[in-house]
Amino acid sequence: MKPSPFSKIALGLSVLSLLVALFLSFSGNIESAGPLYIAFFVLLAIGFRGYENLKGFAYTVTIFAAVTTALYFPQYFVEFNGFKFSTLISPLIMIIMFGMGTSMSVKDFAGVIKTPRGVFIGVVAHFIIMPLMGFGLANLGMNAFDFTPEIAAGIILIGCSPNGMASNVISFLAKANLALSITITAVSTMLAPLVTPVLMKLLAGAFVEIDVWHMMWDICKMVIIPIGAGLAFNHFASGKAKWLDDAMPVVSMVGIAFIIVIITAAGRNSLLTIGPALLLVVLIHNLCGYLFGYWSGRLFKMNERDCRTMAIEVGMQNGGLASGIANQMGKMATVGLAPAIFGPLMNVTGSILASYWHKNSPKEFDESFKKEAASLSSKH
Repeated sequence: MKPSPFSKIALGLSVLSLLVALFLSFSGNIESAGPLYIAFFVLLAIGFRGYENLKGFAYTVTIFAAVTTALYFPQYFVEFNGFKFSTLISPLIMIIMFGMGTSMSVKDFAGVIKTPRGVFIGVVAHFIIMPLMGFGLANLGMNAFDFTPEIAAGIILIGCSPNGMASNVISFLAKANLALSITITAVSTMLAPLVTPVLMKLLAGAFVEIDVWHMMWDICKMVIIPIGAGLAFNHFASGKAKWLDDAMPVVSMVGIAFIIVIITAAGRNSLLTIGPALLLVVLIHNLCGYLFGYWSGRLFKMNERDCRTMAIEVGMQNGGLASGIANQMGKMATVGLAPAIFGPLMNVTGSILASYWHKNSPKEFDESFKKEAASLSSKH
């Protein structure tokens, strides 16, 4: 499918907007450049929609537009007539987790029985590699970039979080083991109320006060109860509310974008000070997750498809849940910054990695992938 003239015009205008914005910025008029930066991302997202290979990035670019808007006009995203938008974060996380539950079933947990070795390696690698990487990078950030202890704790928090549903989509695109990916995500999410608070206490307890029991209950409220409700809904009403099945992915994407915007507006001052350094640290965290995840699979002599799954499941985190935990801690503007950056960033890097792997099929790639593709299509 050839891109429409409208898509090409949008891309051309986006380039023009960026050039003018950069000119204004280097001329000392960075405030005047704000609307043009926003226009650049919006037009880029519109342009990407017209290209088959690029349209997958449109949502992430839209988030960049929203984040840029929050940085330039934070007053519109903090409160309205005394109502603080931060109070919406936990309910939004619950809705997103309910949506995750409606797309799951008890069969997703059956993979523990079918491939116990792969699930065990994936879950253990996830909860060892990313938390320890987060701890090391948090200390690096404090020493090299003057991160505050709370911002450093946010890096550890995203490392201690479970997988997100995005990892399943990326695994599918990367021709990895989709069934294994879904099961690892399901198991790590169910373990989060126990594992995440304990790891946070051990690794981030010196940076911020961690109430383990309170955090356990918060995660149960935001994850276990909504996912349980979603699973029940999927079991008893599957196919009976098609409008809800169609609406939940959109609601989830809008909800995640809104959460990121709220956190960006609240933490604007900190981001303007340490934003580039935090972006670099978070990028290293994400890429190292892919690298060490892949080689953890190699270490245990897993096949190529499973190694790809390990890379994606270790490197991609549930940034929305981490943001919700930071909000419950009352430290959204500091602890919540790393998770807010990690989410959009991992979608970009994950899509690039999936695109590369999609063009390089593993040797054992066979009819099983076609069966998974049919399963995913019928599920969504």
